[in-house]
Amino acid sequence: MSYQVLARKWRPRNFSEMVGQEHVLRALINALDNDRVHHAFLFTGTRGVGKTTIARILAKSLNCEQGVTSTPCGECAACTEIDEGRFIDLIEVDAASRTKVEDTRELLENVQYAPTRGRYKVYLVDEVHMLSNHSFNALLKTLEEPPPHVKFLLATTDPQKLPVTILSRCLQFNLKRLPVSRIGGYLELLLGKEAINFDQPALGLLARAADGSMRDALSLLDQAIAFGGGIVSEAETRAMLGTIEQEHVIELVSALADQDPQPIFAKVEQLSEFSPDYAGLLNEVITLLHRIALAQTIPEAIDDTYGDRDAVIELANRFDAEELQLYYQIALIGRRDLPLAPVARSGFEMVLLRMLAFSPEESGTTSGGGDRPVARREAAPRSTPRPARTEAAPSAAPAASQPGVNREAVSEPTEGSSPISRARSALSAATAQKAAQPAAEKRPSEAPVYQAPVAEPETPPAATAAKAPLPPECSWPDVVTALGLSGASVHLANNCLFVEADQSSVTLQLDPAAEHLRSQSVEQRLHKGLENYLGKSTRLVIKVEKPVAETPAQAQVRNREERHQAAVESMQKDINVKEIVDVFDATLHQDSVRPIDY
Repeated sequence: MSYQVLARKWRPRNFSEMVGQEHVLRALINALDNDRVHHAFLFTGTRGVGKTTIARILAKSLNCEQGVTSTPCGECAACTEIDEGRFIDLIEVDAASRTKVEDTRELLENVQYAPTRGRYKVYLVDEVHMLSNHSFNALLKTLEEPPPHVKFLLATTDPQKLPVTILSRCLQFNLKRLPVSRIGGYLELLLGKEAINFDQPALGLLARAADGSMRDALSLLDQAIAFGGGIVSEAETRAMLGTIEQEHVIELVSALADQDPQPIFAKVEQLSEFSPDYAGLLNEVITLLHRIALAQTIPEAIDDTYGDRDAVIELANRFDAEELQLYYQIALIGRRDLPLAPVARSGFEMVLLRMLAFSPEESGTTSGGGDRPVARREAAPRSTPRPARTEAAPSAAPAASQPGVNREAVSEPTEGSSPISRARSALSAATAQKAAQPAAEKRPSEAPVYQAPVAEPETPPAATAAKAPLPPECSWPDVVTALGLSGASVHLANNCLFVEADQSSVTLQLDPAAEHLRSQSVEQRLHKGLENYLGKSTRLVIKVEKPVAETPAQAQVRNREERHQAAVESMQKDINVKEIVDVFDATLHQDSVRPIDY
């Protein structure tokens, strides 16, 4: 008998043999057990995650001679024929090769006829997204109202290409990529049944190379068995996949922890003899940096898939957390830019040189801002693990904020410093001065010059003195605030100007530009608010005419513009802003300036 590949030999025959996809299996099992089976199912997901396999098991469950069940017997004629691919009532269609509308119409001509052998006639359409638009249109009516003896099982790797009219007629199940641990565990179980010797790290390599696809993992396993002569070893698997031994990656990162360039580039020279894929090698470095960072936070979360758990934990004690995060970011950016390098090796070496050249900024330094990495000032190798960083001494910058201390003397740049360094020093000194001032002693006159003081809103005088019952000394903006209005009613009140009030009415002037705010419901809420404020029934009169004075809304706009202009002028006069503009030929975007409330 000819050899049968592992992916076909060990294809699951029932739901209990499936690996992963519990969210899909649970819905299908409950539907079968409760006799609530839909007439159309759509299975989506990447290649090799079980779409066709689940569809065939579902067809077997529907046509098993023991009855519709979630646990088909696997022994009856129907189950056996479905497993062997020769069941006459299971019509499998490859949509990629039958895309024309004529093919679809020919397929649907037999839908009306009852099944020949089974209980249901099942149409399994693989890669259904490859059908043409005319084919989808021909399928719509039958898919919406099929005969009771017909079930449609559709599978696709690209559901975005399906028309919405098709999606709305199907129960859609999205199959997920399988995690590395699940794939590795299944490969171990399968090799035990096949009685094949293997190395545990080799299974991890195959599982990661499969990228979430069980079929890809089984195909790679077939290849690894053939490559290793019936044995799945780590060295042979790495050679087959073109990956570098984990020991080399650990030695490279260990030399990086010592900040010793000599062994780092000696290791790169050694690895170059294997003609490695430098993008894959950089991926291995990134993966190891992630595991080291994880070991610093949650040591128990580190698995031994690579067989290097002890080495990872030892490296975690040699790196600072901030340094590790910087290296990880440098490696990610280098991985993105690697295709732009003229030679892959030179791009990889430049990534390592960046890691040697930069380190996180020490706390308390004033050479830059924020978390900007700074260049290393020492390149001397370290053969011993570095101790944990200690807090830097408090900066002397706060002393510059004390009265009588010359601020320029504190931030005075050293001779030969660049304009950028001078600008950073000035900004750092200003930031330290602000932080050193006690919050209780802050006054607008002592605040940084780029913070505009907040002016109190000016109250426009009323056009006419208010008559009783409104107090004469009460301004209309105060009344609007006391009314407790919200939404459109408060906007209407703010765009009005108080004219007069007597014992029976209140008269307001409404700005014609805000007449669109006036409606019956909004005016009723304003009227009710006035009556509640006055404590009596009254009549509200609103005259749409140009106000003789400034309305509260106009006063707010004017005040906001004045505060913004004051803030812009303060920014323009600030010595730090001036230096930035001069050094970088910068432009102050006035629209981005916001006044600060005190």
